[in-house]
Amino acid sequence: MQSPVDIKTTLVCQDSQLMQRPLYWNYVPNNCKSLLNTGGGWKVTVEGQGSCLTGGPLANSYQLLQFHSHWGRCPNSGSEHTVDGRAYACELHLVHWNVDLYNSPEEATTSPQGLAVIGVFFEVGRKNRELSKITDILHEIRNKGDECPITEAINPASFFPDDLEYWTYEGSLTTPPYSESVTWIVFKKPIEISEKQLEILRFMNSSSAEICDDGYPVFKKVEDNCRVVQPMNGREIREAPY
Repeated sequence: MQSPVDIKTTLVCQDSQLMQRPLYWNYVPNNCKSLLNTGGGWKVTVEGQGSCLTGGPLANSYQLLQFHSHWGRCPNSGSEHTVDGRAYACELHLVHWNVDLYNSPEEATTSPQGLAVIGVFFEVGRKNRELSKITDILHEIRNKGDECPITEAINPASFFPDDLEYWTYEGSLTTPPYSESVTWIVFKKPIEISEKQLEILRFMNSSSAEICDDGYPVFKKVEDNCRVVQPMNGREIREAPY
C-alpha cells in the first residue's frame, strides 16, 4: 500500500457515497508558524488547533499538521503522483492527522486511518501569490535545519483549485517512515506556479554533500525530491465528481 501511484483514469471507480459527503475544511491562516529546510525540501509547521478536514472518504475529523511540496528539474517532472503516466512540475501535500481516534500526530502516523493527505498539482504558468509567501523567504532557510518564522498569514485553502473533483485511495507517506496510514485525496485539476518560483525551490541546499578537491563540502541542490510511483497491488482509486 505504498505511495505515490500512477492514477490510470480508465480504471478509476465512481463512488456515489463520496458524492453525498462533500469535503469540508476550515483552516486558520495565522496558524502557519514556521518554515523549515528538512534537507529534502521545505515544510511549513502548523498549529492545527481550529483547523478541520472532514467528509469525502474520511469517517473522522482530521487536523492540519504541516504542508510541503515536491518538485523536479524540469516542468514535466516533479510531482509524485502521475496521471496516466503524466507528471506535473510540482505537487503540494497538506498533511492532517486523525484527532478522533488518536492522541498525537506520532500515534496517528503509524496507525490505520491515522493520516489524510491532500495532494495538489502545480503546472508552470503565472506566479502563485499564496506560494510567494513561502518562496520569498526561502533564502532564509537555504541549508538543512535552517528555520524561520512565518510573519505573513498563509491560507492553505488558497492552494485548492476552483474545480474540486478529486481521486482518493489508501496509501502511505512518500518519505520515511513510509507508514501505510494515509487516506489520499488528490485534486484532479492543477494550479499554477511560475518558472521563477520553481527555480527558487531548486536553489535550496539538500542534506547531502559532495567533497571537492580542496576538502570542503559542496551541498547539492534540491532538484528532484519526488519518490517514484509504486505498484497498486490491487488497490482501488475512487473519484467524486462535483
